[in-house]
Amino acid sequence: MTAEALPGLHVVRIGHGGHEPMHPAGDPVPAYAASGCFDLLGPPTVVDPDAPASLPTEPVAALGVIGGAIAQAVAAGARTGQPVLVVGGNCTVTPGIVGGLQAAHGADARIGLVWFDAHGDFNTPRTTFTGRLGGMPVAVAAGLAYPAWREAAGMAAPLPTDRILFVDVRNLDQPEAALLRATDAVVTAVTPADDLRRAIADLAARCDRLYLHVDADVLDAALVPNHPTVEPNGPGLDDTLAAMDVVLATGKVAAFALVSVFAGGDGGDRSLESGLELLRGGLESWRRHGWPGAAAGASGRV
Repeated sequence: MTAEALPGLHVVRIGHGGHEPMHPAGDPVPAYAASGCFDLLGPPTVVDPDAPASLPTEPVAALGVIGGAIAQAVAAGARTGQPVLVVGGNCTVTPGIVGGLQAAHGADARIGLVWFDAHGDFNTPRTTFTGRLGGMPVAVAAGLAYPAWREAAGMAAPLPTDRILFVDVRNLDQPEAALLRATDAVVTAVTPADDLRRAIADLAARCDRLYLHVDADVLDAALVPNHPTVEPNGPGLDDTLAAMDVVLATGKVAAFALVSVFAGGDGGDRSLESGLELLRGGLESWRRHGWPGAAAGASGRV
């Protein structure tokens, strides 16, 4: 299958880390583009969310506005049937990505979230120890916190927790873990592979589309040394890529986000190298396995 026969990625490039503009020195996206990764599925379309230059001063309101712009950018690609890649930024992009998929496919679309991260980001204002909004986006998407953020980000309906699969999340706050256990969400590890395959097969059977979210801190600390929430005792690149391939092999991944790769500062070169490996490996798997709505012969399947 030639690149010319593929529809091309719809790449949504995030210029904010949460509600703050990303420093250019730390932005990995120029290196991603220069590597040629975006061309693996054909000529790409690269867009920036159209967030206003002047954002609300209140952080939750600002995240809602940014999320709404992300949703519009995601929906533009999802409506064409292109695979949607979101790169840059951090985990606060999540409500906007789900909002974009809902805008394209309907509020009642059966969308599942597969969350690769060292953390659950499932805190609420009642469970958090730090108050960090970056630790809350999955709870927001699930309708458990900050409905104004979720609604502004284009989510017409919360994501049912039985459509959320957490992969790794080796560091959960105790109240966060208790909240997670009280829902229908599922937690599995990157390995052993059989557990992951069963969990993915169950989720995929109940969903029409999946959103694969990968925070680089799912990797062992040595592979992302400058990540602000780096965690030890994590998986290596080979195991993580193999687990991502299990998700992509369903043929149901409509959106793939790779976030929280920081190219600047001490350790930035190593983190960028890891990010590039995750991106290239994920895109090669996507090309092999296809995505929902791909035209016959255009999914990269051979």
